[in-house]
Amino acid sequence: MIIKQHHYLNSTWKDYSSRLNSEKCQLVLVFGASECVLNPEIFNKLKSIYPNADIVFSSTSGEILDNEVFDDSVVATAIEFENTEVRCVQTNTKRHTTSLETGQFLMNQLSAADLSCMFVIADGTKINGSELVEGLNSKNEYNVPITGGLAGDSDKFEQTFTGLNNVPSQGNVVAIGFYGEHIQIGSGTLGGWDEFGHERTITLSDKNVLFEIDNKNALGLYKQYLGDYVDELPGSALLFPLSLRLQGTDDHMIRTVLNINEDDKSMTFAGNLPEGSKVRLMKANFDKLIEASSGAAINSKTGSGNTQPDLAILISCVGRKLILQDRTSEEVEVVKEIFGDHTTISGFYSYGEIAPFFKSGSCGLHNQTMTIVTFTES
Repeated sequence: MIIKQHHYLNSTWKDYSSRLNSEKCQLVLVFGASECVLNPEIFNKLKSIYPNADIVFSSTSGEILDNEVFDDSVVATAIEFENTEVRCVQTNTKRHTTSLETGQFLMNQLSAADLSCMFVIADGTKINGSELVEGLNSKNEYNVPITGGLAGDSDKFEQTFTGLNNVPSQGNVVAIGFYGEHIQIGSGTLGGWDEFGHERTITLSDKNVLFEIDNKNALGLYKQYLGDYVDELPGSALLFPLSLRLQGTDDHMIRTVLNINEDDKSMTFAGNLPEGSKVRLMKANFDKLIEASSGAAINSKTGSGNTQPDLAILISCVGRKLILQDRTSEEVEVVKEIFGDHTTISGFYSYGEIAPFFKSGSCGLHNQTMTIVTFTES
């Protein structure tokens, strides 16, 4: 695997040196601010350099390059695989009745006996991430690892842009399949949040809208624990996500509050909360959030036999960036310390992270995590 990176910042391109053969490059991953990736000149330049590559775009809430975090820029990572076949497919949410059907369609398009792993980039505002993942899982005949993320749009939560081999637009979902025995993928996803209070049961919900916990109004219960932060809702809810454990499993995931409705006393989350699931309140601990990024890096190396991977893609939740603020770069720096100089690092801040659960191995939608995907080619 040979990699070359480009960084577009302040209307200027910086090209990093590499022995990559641009004619043989199969894949270019492009993560950038919405205003930048919507500029046709960005796509045209990359296509002129890599005429035979599939070029995958995602808008972001911040870009990651090596050990730094940027805003209002574009990070392009070009990859030349030596022994691995890559196939890409794109669909749009308008083509499918549900997000579940979208996931099923993508998996059906790429599924094959020699499929080793899949990486998915999805629109962050027009897709139900939980249902998308459910659809991918339901057709995952060969039980391959599925990773990826939902596109971001700074902290606006208005519209996101994704695309394949064209200027990105809204509603697109892109899936990348990697084929053959020479590619190894690892993943790690950790939050680093402190849980508190006892475990409770969701008794009334509708997909990602929560109404009752333990047969009591969820918003009222939530406000009891916020104290002085209650006057800052819904923004302060980023500091107090929920830990979710699906009924009948030991897999835990984090759910972030997106909005509250004072009229019906409901709470809308970035991901589904099925009735019967168990939840606990969580609160931010800055040091543990950063330590979790280091832990995710260590866990992700297991897929490459604990060797230094060729490429690491970091997908961290925008909520972590908003909370960490001036300390945001620290969670990337600790990852760099784990991987060292051998591993190329790229990534972005997202509206949701897609990765296998540590215990079950099935794919899940995560919030408020640092999720790291590593690629190593033998």
